[in-house]
Amino acid sequence: MKRQLFLICFVLVLIAEIITLIIFAVQSPDFTQDTVAVNEAVQSVTRDFDNLEEHINPTSLDYVVLDHGGNVIYKTREELSESVNQAIAHRDTIIDIEQGKILIYNDGARTLQYQKRTAITVLSVATAVQCAVCIGYAVYIHFTVIRPFRKLKGFAARVAGGNLDIPLEMDRRNLFGAFTESFDIMRSELKKARIAEAQANASKKELVAKLSHDIKTPVASIKAVSEVGLAVAANGKDKANYTQIIGKADQINTLVTNLFTATLEELQQLTVAPTNIQSGQVKAMLENADYMHRATIPELPECLVYADGLRLQQVFDNIFANSYKYAKTAITVTAEKTDDRINIIIEDCGGGVPQEELPVLREKFKRGSNSANTEGAGLGLYISDYFMKEMLGGLNIENGAHGLKVTVTLLLSGKN
Repeated sequence: MKRQLFLICFVLVLIAEIITLIIFAVQSPDFTQDTVAVNEAVQSVTRDFDNLEEHINPTSLDYVVLDHGGNVIYKTREELSESVNQAIAHRDTIIDIEQGKILIYNDGARTLQYQKRTAITVLSVATAVQCAVCIGYAVYIHFTVIRPFRKLKGFAARVAGGNLDIPLEMDRRNLFGAFTESFDIMRSELKKARIAEAQANASKKELVAKLSHDIKTPVASIKAVSEVGLAVAANGKDKANYTQIIGKADQINTLVTNLFTATLEELQQLTVAPTNIQSGQVKAMLENADYMHRATIPELPECLVYADGLRLQQVFDNIFANSYKYAKTAITVTAEKTDDRINIIIEDCGGGVPQEELPVLREKFKRGSNSANTEGAGLGLYISDYFMKEMLGGLNIENGAHGLKVTVTLLLSGKN
């Protein structure tokens, strides 16, 4: 609609200019006088010559009356020619009468001058309108073409830089509305693709991190059983088989540790999704973690806790595995319920660790000085601490009365 309006205005102004120019070009100045009016003026002057003071001009013509001596004895306007020479120069009509001469003013020049002024005025107005229309169209082009392209330039730079969150501002009313909308759809699809890719990568890394660490628990169980079998084996063939199993278990443990270490930097992408869990399920997790049956798991107070079952099982697995490796003693498990939390205390009888080492046990690759001859990466408590924080709980490590005491704090449902 705006383009049509502009074209209509532009064409109309152009037509007005052309018409004005044609009229002015083909029109020639008319210096002829109205014969009837001239005769009427001559007759009235001749009739009233002796009493020109009371003479009334019966025509629309202007004229000057001269006597035979060339003296002006009457004129209709002050600025008229007052001599024959001036009349000739001005192309006035000179008529001889019996009493003298009549110089009839030729208004052709004045008419021509008026026409010139009219033509100049029309052309000036038309040019001004044309300029205004052009300026308006230039502004329209700026806002509908140039500025959208500049936005596209900035938009393309942001997309190339990986910023897919800022949408491209669209105006469907302008010429490029659909064009810019298509670009923004492209941005949205790219963002979806990147999110899907990131989620896929996160899932892969989470799976690798989870499996690589969780595999260590059954491998440790296989190794422990094999060591028992080696100790009670009666013949050399069985001992050789058990020795080979133990060696392969150590090899698997080393490979899994390397794999987990490689994905450890992506640990923050491990998802933790707490839900409401019955305390009976927590007891089952403790029993499952105590695969060497060194602990007596008590009945837990009836309640609902806010936790992720999968991650909580990993926490208990890590705690029991550490006791198996470093303390190698019986394990005491107790539970205490408060108004908003339940504390599960797991304590071994291994004597604990030096007091100054306690703060670093939850850091990556940190282990107590009692672990010098024991395999491990120093990651179990680090991961467990992360999981408990994500579940709005806590993991406290301290020296108890008999050994290392780990308190797992779970938030009661409805208290978060």
